[in-house]
Amino acid sequence: MADRPILELSDLNVHYGQAHALQNVSLSLGLAPVAVVGRNGMGKTTLCQSIIGLTRSSGGSVLMEGHEVSRLPAHRIARHGLAIVPQGRRTFPSLTVDEHLRLASSGKGGAWTIARVYETFPRLAERRNNGGTQLSGGEQQMLAIARALLANPRYVIMDEPSEGLAPVIVDHLIDVLRALSKDGIGLLLVEQKLALATAVCDRVEIMLNGRIAASMTASALMADFSMQQRYLGVASAGH
Repeated sequence: MADRPILELSDLNVHYGQAHALQNVSLSLGLAPVAVVGRNGMGKTTLCQSIIGLTRSSGGSVLMEGHEVSRLPAHRIARHGLAIVPQGRRTFPSLTVDEHLRLASSGKGGAWTIARVYETFPRLAERRNNGGTQLSGGEQQMLAIARALLANPRYVIMDEPSEGLAPVIVDHLIDVLRALSKDGIGLLLVEQKLALATAVCDRVEIMLNGRIAASMTASALMADFSMQQRYLGVASAGH
C-alpha cells in the first residue's frame, strides 16, 4: 500500500529581499521518514521554518492532511498537527525541565507522555528540576525533541536534532526516530550527518541553492560517493 501523504508542499517559494532562498520546492510526505540533506546555506532551515509558519512564504502551497496552512500563523499551523524541533533548541532559561515538559504536554492523551519522555531520555529525568541555563547543549537538544513529541503531532520536522548530542545518545536517537511511524507520526529530518539521515530514512532529498536537486533512496546515496562529493562536499563516505 502506498504511503498516503500527510504533508504536501507545492512550488513553495521564499524571498529574503532580492534573494530567492527557496525555489519551487515540492514534496509529498507520508508516514515514512524522509531526510533533507545539503551543505550549509542551501535553504534547509528556511524550508523547515516556512512549513511551520515561522518564515512567510512568497508563493506556493502547504497542505496538512488536505488543509491549506501556508497562510496561517505558526500557532494555528501547530493545531493542525505539525511540530518542529528548531535548530538552536530555543529552550526557556527560566523554566525547569519538568516545567518545560508540562507546558508542552497536550493533556489530551497520546503515545507520548511525560513519563515516556523520562523513560526514553533518562538524562532528562535526572535533570528534571534543573533550569534551562543549567543544562548542557546536548541536554537542551533532548528537551527540544521531547517538547515536540509531547504535542503528539501528526507530523514533526526536526532541524539538525543530533546537534550537540554525544555519539551514544545519537545511537539512541536513531532508535527513537525510527519508531515514530509506529505512533502515527511522520518525520521530515534535516541533518548534516549523512550517516544518521540514512540510518533513519529510506528516502533522501538533496537541497542545492534553494531547490530540490535530487531525490533518491538512502542506499543509492550511500553507494554513490561522487554524488556525495558533488552535493554534500564530503571527504569520505559517511563523514
